[in-house]
Amino acid sequence: MMGKPMKNVILELARIAQAVSGSEDPKQQAVTIVELISDSMAVDVCSLYMADEGGDMLLLASHGLSASAVGRARLPKGKGLVGLVASSRHSINTDNAQQHPAYLYLAETHEERFESFCGVPLVRKGRVVGVLVVQGRQSRKISQEEEAFLVTLASQLSLLLDGVSLSIEQPGDRVDAPGINLRQSGIKGASGIGIGGVWLCRGAELYGVSDCGCDDIDQTVAQWHQLLLQVRTEISEQQRDLTPQLSGSISAIFDAYQLLLADKALIDSVEQLIRQGHDLPSSLKRSIQKLSELFLSMDDPYLRARHEDIHHLGNKLYGAWLGESQQRAPIEGPVVLVGAQVGIAEIALVPPEQLMGVICYEGSSLSHTAVVAKAMGVPAVLGVGSLRGISGGETIIVDGNQGQVILHPSPSLIAEYRKLVDEDKGLLAQLADLSDQPAITLDGVVVRLLTNAGLQADIEPGLRHGAEGVGLYRTEIPFMVHSSFPSEEEQVSIYQKVIRAYQGKPVTMRTLDIGGDKQLPYFPISNEENPALGWRGIRFCLDNVQLLMTQVRAMLRAAEGHGNLRILLPMISCTEELESFIELLDDACRQLKAEGYEVVRPRLGVMVEIPATISQLERWASRIDFVSIGSNDLSQYLLALDRNNARVSQRYDSLHPSVLAEISRVVEIAGRCKLSLSLCGEMASDPSAVLLLLGMGVRTLSLSAPRLPRIKWLLRSLKEAEARALWQEVAKLDSATAIRGRVERFLDERGPQALVR
Repeated sequence: MMGKPMKNVILELARIAQAVSGSEDPKQQAVTIVELISDSMAVDVCSLYMADEGGDMLLLASHGLSASAVGRARLPKGKGLVGLVASSRHSINTDNAQQHPAYLYLAETHEERFESFCGVPLVRKGRVVGVLVVQGRQSRKISQEEEAFLVTLASQLSLLLDGVSLSIEQPGDRVDAPGINLRQSGIKGASGIGIGGVWLCRGAELYGVSDCGCDDIDQTVAQWHQLLLQVRTEISEQQRDLTPQLSGSISAIFDAYQLLLADKALIDSVEQLIRQGHDLPSSLKRSIQKLSELFLSMDDPYLRARHEDIHHLGNKLYGAWLGESQQRAPIEGPVVLVGAQVGIAEIALVPPEQLMGVICYEGSSLSHTAVVAKAMGVPAVLGVGSLRGISGGETIIVDGNQGQVILHPSPSLIAEYRKLVDEDKGLLAQLADLSDQPAITLDGVVVRLLTNAGLQADIEPGLRHGAEGVGLYRTEIPFMVHSSFPSEEEQVSIYQKVIRAYQGKPVTMRTLDIGGDKQLPYFPISNEENPALGWRGIRFCLDNVQLLMTQVRAMLRAAEGHGNLRILLPMISCTEELESFIELLDDACRQLKAEGYEVVRPRLGVMVEIPATISQLERWASRIDFVSIGSNDLSQYLLALDRNNARVSQRYDSLHPSVLAEISRVVEIAGRCKLSLSLCGEMASDPSAVLLLLGMGVRTLSLSAPRLPRIKWLLRSLKEAEARALWQEVAKLDSATAIRGRVERFLDERGPQALVR
């Protein structure tokens, strides 16, 4: 069976990876893989089977089996030798496949000629996604060395084949022609369903620029400043065109771009590199990359997503340098924007009545692309990876509810999705009517729904969706985009906007959460081995008390005459930290009163995100007024899981019994100590989690503005007594899977399904 000596597995992987990268077609990639492996191992047959959602195994590519079987031969879940490899998650190596008890003959493959069989599973994130098989005419097992070679290849191929699974149609899809209804999953950017023609965004890509020298330094510096002026003008024009359609909610995002373009650190960095002899594009690339990496290294997902804005801006500057047009192109019919990172500039070029959706190969749900899409009511799916084999103009479906895109949809599937679009429109009309209604359960329990914010652009959507205040206002952004620490006056101006917008409603401002992984370009901090547990939050601020004093003074001044400010402390873990802040707060109040300001001491709260905080709440009760559960970090610390780490993120679930038990414990302590309590984080917008939080006694939630109507509808459609009974039931279960399954069955019984979509 083996006609060649064994090759180095690392070199073979590199050879396969290089060959695969040369093709855009996932089916061709699969063919390339089996051809290279069969050549490397000198086998008669090498086949690749991939699993569909039901667990059946489809022959995706083969060297040696009948060509007509590819794409047709299918083994039911757990059947045949291939099914056994998948279900057992273990390799099978036999010298006589037809004598094996699990053997199942597929006539279309004509595999009766082959005696030996070795199959190994392809596993991604703990789930078998395929099986790699080699077969031979001779009746002999492959050697242990050969099997180890195959296992090692398979362990890495599961990553290379991330996009190949597109070629498997989903169960239930009505297939009218080969290769249609291909689904690819991504991140939910904005809910809704959109159907339109592909409009490929292939603008300038700064990161592909090569490093070149500069002939005329002074002229290049002048070009740099002229380029800045040109792009500022273009952004102002796009802001003027787009903002009126969005009731002003997106204006601040354009303002943020203008702020970055005026940032002295960026301007000086590019100019300095030019004066060192680099040309303008490579100087811009280096400066943008450095700034982007600063944000990308941050632990806070909201701040980390800002690196995409830097990337967009860099590409826009480079495109302007190349002379790319920023005018609207004539567009016929409804379109879906598709690109690596579709920016606000690209969105602004499409007439809003024709924009049906946005698809980004990269990006996150917290990107400005997602913010704009939500504000416009345009479905968006981000982080889908490369969509291979698509061309401009062809029909594509964006399912923002499920975080999926469907390539080459059949007429029957398009018709089904159009029905869903009509259903969504009806539901959204109902939800819009709830914006000025309270969240009251059918048995009269009131739940207060607040919103999370951090940008000026977050203010208007929260008000429009009926937020009863701001439960979490992140104050980090001004510090990240400035070339130096923002002054007290600058901070006052920023904080006043949100405090005045929510006049008469609580605005909870979290003090600066800088340090550790969130380093500032003008305040470098040495690298830490574990920044999430390092010098950040209140620890950083108390060690830099002058910064904290300036921020607290700015908050107090911004709230003068309004009385709706609440201050929230992040990462509190000990009494000394709390007492130090209280002393500083009282000192700030005394200073400002002495200066003639009529300030009042705001309500003070602590964020429950460190498990050690929970056992100290009773001791702190006389010193604080409220607690806010940060469910994201609390879940991560309790489970010792980084939800942003792709290798372990699938194990992260905030409905883990331990997480729910600790949250219930906090609710009980807060009630006993008469402390008001709220919860912010992803749990507040997860219908399954909201049911359990209601049942355990949480009465205030803070969530993103677009999710407010759906959660309000859910709360108004059930009784608190039902939620309490459900919580008491699932509190006895021992796994997140069991808990989530039970709650989802409850939700399915309630309907409508569009709410959960």
